[in-house]
Amino acid sequence: MKRVKIPFPVLALGLVISIPFLAFADRFMAKDPVTNYANHCSGCHGTDLKTFTSRTWKFSQSVIEVKEIIQSGMPDYGMPAYQKLFSEKEVGELAELLWAESKKSEKKQSIPVGLDKIRSADQAFGVDTVVQSLKVPWGMAFLPNGDLLITERPGELLVYEANGTLSKVGGVPAVFAKGQGGLLDVELHPNYHLNGWIYLSYSYPNQNGSEGNTAIMRARFNGEDLYDQEVIFTGTPLSRKGVHFGSKLVFDREGFLFFTIGERGNPPNAQLLTNHSGKIHRLHDNGDIPADNPFVDMKGAKKSIYSYGHRNPQGIAMHPETGKIWVHEHGPKGGDEINIIQKGANYGWPVITYGINYDGSIITEKTHQAGMEQPLLYWVPSIAPCGMTFVSGVRYPGWSGDLLVGSLSFTYLHRVDLDGSLVVKEEKLLEKIGRVRDIEMSPDGYVYLAVERPGLILRLIPIEKTGD
Repeated sequence: MKRVKIPFPVLALGLVISIPFLAFADRFMAKDPVTNYANHCSGCHGTDLKTFTSRTWKFSQSVIEVKEIIQSGMPDYGMPAYQKLFSEKEVGELAELLWAESKKSEKKQSIPVGLDKIRSADQAFGVDTVVQSLKVPWGMAFLPNGDLLITERPGELLVYEANGTLSKVGGVPAVFAKGQGGLLDVELHPNYHLNGWIYLSYSYPNQNGSEGNTAIMRARFNGEDLYDQEVIFTGTPLSRKGVHFGSKLVFDREGFLFFTIGERGNPPNAQLLTNHSGKIHRLHDNGDIPADNPFVDMKGAKKSIYSYGHRNPQGIAMHPETGKIWVHEHGPKGGDEINIIQKGANYGWPVITYGINYDGSIITEKTHQAGMEQPLLYWVPSIAPCGMTFVSGVRYPGWSGDLLVGSLSFTYLHRVDLDGSLVVKEEKLLEKIGRVRDIEMSPDGYVYLAVERPGLILRLIPIEKTGD
């Protein structure tokens, strides 16, 4: 067969035309529903389709309603519209798939719980189930006597006593229990043994319950009820959206209270110092503003702000050696971040990001800009991080000083092996265990996990290596 030599200009022109065409065709070529779910839905709803569809659905009672939600979205709950991205055929096929899966018999997750050795790179361990049958456990805090306080996002505070009793605590504030909102984190004052203060973060409702934002309340506990309640912070602006409240709490060595608030689903909030949303805040333990906060002298700025440019931070911890505050936050589709918080710093959202919109559209071309901080670590694709703690004490020598982060999307525990602030490696632990909401070190040195779907409190039991 005679070869035909194509002149370079013609070949180059063909490439110029064909490459954009192929990209265009890939974007608009119909994909099967499983692929569309994996590419566009799994970041929020999890990679396990069966786990997502086995949930009790609040807004869809028919396949027609599922189709309408996919097409139009639910902005107040953070669900984008896909009518421009998906063809009508794709929307219909995805709706049919989700509805069919939801009608199948529920299958329980295979949870690796038991005292048998679980292998990891640097530390063998087992898993002990401490509490079962929870709804959405969101935060944990240990009382000095070993009892465990647990927040349930729908609005309940529980106490799990060392004798195995689980009971509700009275005197809890009313919450804006919508979407990601509700009763969120719980933290004890560093001098709890002297003053008895317990701190709660929650989404507070306006008078008719239609809007909310993040609030902080402190109270004392008599074993059954909260009393001496004091609301020490209320965030602005109020919004009817049920997304991006933050909100995690931590005290630093000097006794300052740090806490996180998301930008409430409105990205420009994060760059505006005139509101509380999309920020890390610092207060005295009674709610007063520290005199050296970075924006106390700026006209119009919220004086509690310590750093800004955050999307939705749902993990905060103090480094046990340096005392620095570390935070992680959700990106959109990609671009989850871990940051070491600096006073007055701008962390960039939404001006810079390593993520894109859930529908695949571009938020910004920028990942760097002068005057904006780069993350210590970022994830693409998103793992949807929630909860975070540093491993301390002597029980887990292989993980000493490492950072543990929960993954909501991929339902595992993520370990970041650190050398100071240098990331050495990363490791996935306990894959498919459920959506990890919180991670805490107990007073006696064990790692505890709060997990939803199913709602459990788990304890990791270290096992000494024997050379295998």
